[in-house]
Amino acid sequence: MNHETITAMRQRALSLRPHDVAAALQLTLEPELPYGALADRLKISLGEAHNAVRRLKSARLVGPGEKRVAIAHLLEFLAKGVPYAFPAELGPVTRGIPTAHSAPPLIERFGAAADPVVWPSAHGTTRGASIVPLYPAAPELLDSNRPLYELLALTDALRIGQIREQKMAIEVLTERLRPSRQG
Repeated sequence: MNHETITAMRQRALSLRPHDVAAALQLTLEPELPYGALADRLKISLGEAHNAVRRLKSARLVGPGEKRVAIAHLLEFLAKGVPYAFPAELGPVTRGIPTAHSAPPLIERFGAAADPVVWPSAHGTTRGASIVPLYPAAPELLDSNRPLYELLALTDALRIGQIREQKMAIEVLTERLRPSRQG
């Protein structure tokens, strides 16, 4: 193999996709989750679940030979990488599923937002400025996987929020993702 081929292979291996973030978040909720269950929870194919974990390992967000998330690395990537790697822009007002500061748990801390933000969805009950979710199945998680829905909503606060929302999102993500110190 020539140098260009090797470089291209490395780039593909290291190029995280938006749903890889969701996979990492799900694995913090259920470490060592079998690939089939991970695919079901995320509403992606089994092959894409395998590929997501492979890319997470390449990015050092998941340990080699396992599906344990490096929490400190993930928190750093969520805070400093996701807003640049997967930026969100506010779109037209539409009906959808609340996200960012408009969704739990931030809405409980800040109260109802005067400027709600939603993932467009015909099943949504909130009108607000739209943003494209990290991956297409995210709006379905409100009913099928509430803990992951809330982690993705917090991630959206990092993607579009003001400093206050970003700080609170990091605090809540840190609380939720750090393993319990009980023993």
